[in-house]
Amino acid sequence: MDFPTAPPVAAPTPSLPHHDDEQDHDLAQVRGISDRDATREARDQVVGQRPGTLVISPRALRPRLFLYSYDEQHMLEEEYDTYEALIDYFRAHPEQRHWIDIRGYNNLHLMEQLMADFDIHPLQMEDVLGDYQRAKVELFDENRLFLVSRMTEFTDSRDIDDDQLSIFTGANYVLTFQDDYEDCLDSVRQRLRSGFSSIRRRPSLYLAYALTDVVLDHYYPTMAAIGDYIETLEDRTLSDRPSRRLLSRILQVKKDIVRFRRLVYPEREKIAEVLRMPDEVVPEEIKVFFRDCYDHAIQAMDLAESYRESVSSLVDLYMSNQSNRMNEVMKVLTIISSIFIPLSFVVGLYGMNFQREGPDGRINYLNMPELYSPIGYPVLIVVLVVIVIGQLVYFYRKGWLSDK
Repeated sequence: MDFPTAPPVAAPTPSLPHHDDEQDHDLAQVRGISDRDATREARDQVVGQRPGTLVISPRALRPRLFLYSYDEQHMLEEEYDTYEALIDYFRAHPEQRHWIDIRGYNNLHLMEQLMADFDIHPLQMEDVLGDYQRAKVELFDENRLFLVSRMTEFTDSRDIDDDQLSIFTGANYVLTFQDDYEDCLDSVRQRLRSGFSSIRRRPSLYLAYALTDVVLDHYYPTMAAIGDYIETLEDRTLSDRPSRRLLSRILQVKKDIVRFRRLVYPEREKIAEVLRMPDEVVPEEIKVFFRDCYDHAIQAMDLAESYRESVSSLVDLYMSNQSNRMNEVMKVLTIISSIFIPLSFVVGLYGMNFQREGPDGRINYLNMPELYSPIGYPVLIVVLVVIVIGQLVYFYRKGWLSDK
């Protein structure tokens, strides 16, 4: 079968509105929530519902429909306003290979149309719309694949943003779903536009590999950005006055790296499962390329492990630096206290009120006679200064005043 046969549809296919930048901006503002809140929102919506129930998230964007039809000599790229026009062209050209790219989920009727036309199981479409699935691969209808990947990006707000890419393969098509208009797949589109691309000469499954490979390749810029940020944090940690906010940033990067590892590990397992599939499903000539993806996934995991150790060491360095600063403060305070201890002793000694004359009028010459000396006060000041200088010289010779 070159392409799936569409069953009769009771209701007409709805037309999708034209792309509107202002509306997209408003919807993007609605989507401006954290990934943790988005995941919790998606999970809360499906708790207790029947398996396979399709739920559209309120933060979902309206769908945009893109079709890339190609063979070795020709390539057509177009964005369609209606799904009906897209599927008509798809059915009219079974001799070509097609990439149907759906960006945005906010049209339940359209999702049901796609399920019917491409024979997608409700549980699989539920995974697509849930948008928080881990990377995986499923085999259905003997030779068709359902793959899920996580696209990552290190944002300007210094955290990792990830989006789901769902891929369905067929005899002459690849169907992809994603919840955002922007993605990391432009390099694949550029390769399709080139007349020398191997994608246009190989089966449609090769396009699924190319999409997976691009997602994996974008893990490296993400990790490189994290590595640069770790070096920046390390420089700040070694500065004279690291702030408590710095520690919170270090811990946040540590969480991002752990989260990134949780994204990469299922990706490696997914590709390993693809490599274990029979040659009737994934030919050996395609498995060669997936083996390269497997190597990339392992390298990304190694980088994640390395950065996690670096961040853990950075936390220890921060705590050690804080402890050293505290020791320096305590050293200064101790030296100051040590200087004033003998001074306080001398001042306290001469502050005692011993009477010079006894009750019988006789003079007690041993009761601090220097208090009545005309130069007693200047002599006492000189003595105190000599004590301070003597202590500083002693501390310096001991090395207590040095930073080394």
